[in-house]
Amino acid sequence: MKLHELKPNEGSRKVRRRVGRGYASGAGNTSGRGDHGQNARSGGGVRPGFEGGQMPIIRRLPKRGFTNPNRKEFAIVNLDALNRFEDGTEVTPELLVESGVVKSEKDGVKILGNGKLERKLTVKAGKFSASAKEAIEAAGGSTEVV
Repeated sequence: MKLHELKPNEGSRKVRRRVGRGYASGAGNTSGRGDHGQNARSGGGVRPGFEGGQMPIIRRLPKRGFTNPNRKEFAIVNLDALNRFEDGTEVTPELLVESGVVKSEKDGVKILGNGKLERKLTVKAGKFSASAKEAIEAAGGSTEVV
């Protein structure tokens, strides 16, 4: 294959339809919008979710539940993820973000007791589950709520 032999795939390039450029073009006069009506007019059309006057689905379905605007969302870290740090390291939320254990701190970090901890660490976090706190202290480390 040479440069002069290159051509786009069949059907990948389509010529834009130029409307309102005279009768001869086949899309003159009303520009393919029909004669009258809401969609023929500039700015015409219906709003998103409009179903022609039928009761819209968003209003037919029951409303359920409640979203707490003050909800705190914690980034979750399991114990086995802490084994990547050396003995005696002070593990902080900033260190966890830096090392890629969590993407972002959100409203804080919560340490959960999944997995087995094999290091002696000082862990600082927003929250600890009871089993995580127990496991960290059993491994000779300490916990601190920040």
